[in-house]
Amino acid sequence: MDFDFTTLPPEDRYRLLTNFVGPRPIALVTTRSPQGVANAAPMSFFNVFGHDPAILALGIQPRLTGGDKDTVANIRATGEFVVHVVDAALAEQMLICGLSVEPDVDEMQLAGLEQAPCVQVKAPRIKGAACAMECRIERIIDWPRRAMVLGEVVQMHVRDDCLDAQGRYVNPDVYQPIARLHADNYVGSDRQFVLTAPTLDAVRAKTGR
Repeated sequence: MDFDFTTLPPEDRYRLLTNFVGPRPIALVTTRSPQGVANAAPMSFFNVFGHDPAILALGIQPRLTGGDKDTVANIRATGEFVVHVVDAALAEQMLICGLSVEPDVDEMQLAGLEQAPCVQVKAPRIKGAACAMECRIERIIDWPRRAMVLGEVVQMHVRDDCLDAQGRYVNPDVYQPIARLHADNYVGSDRQFVLTAPTLDAVRAKTGR
């Protein structure tokens, strides 16, 4: 089957893209409004795009009415946000934070999440989360039905038990991020396996090239 994305309706493009591009990591993004209200919302159009500088990207669509969602409105107003990579322990609270509520509702409080202060930004982070990355806006790219937020990570908080004894790599027995597939389907990281690349000499010996 072939699909012409230049003529395909947006909802069909979304269905195909999210069915085949995955699993996608989930960001639980916290912000604070200029009025001081904390906001938390999950984003599955999310990934890291570099380390020097350290850049994260969020793809956020507007409300059905066309206006900015609270996350984007707060990011535009304050220039900052915090990204938590969702793991198994945070999954239920992530779903609660994704419910549609009024702008003056604190999703962190609704989900039973405790706030902790950040170091370099004023937005709150989630106390006890495996990983939280404080970000400042690098730039925002706007389309009529999408805002792409590029943020530079300026501070990272990692819970001690999520790293190995040397503090270099994650402890897979503790840190088990989940990722979104399609619709309400998710996948966990509790069945990890190792893939080791063959040597070039071994490939050439096998293929004769």
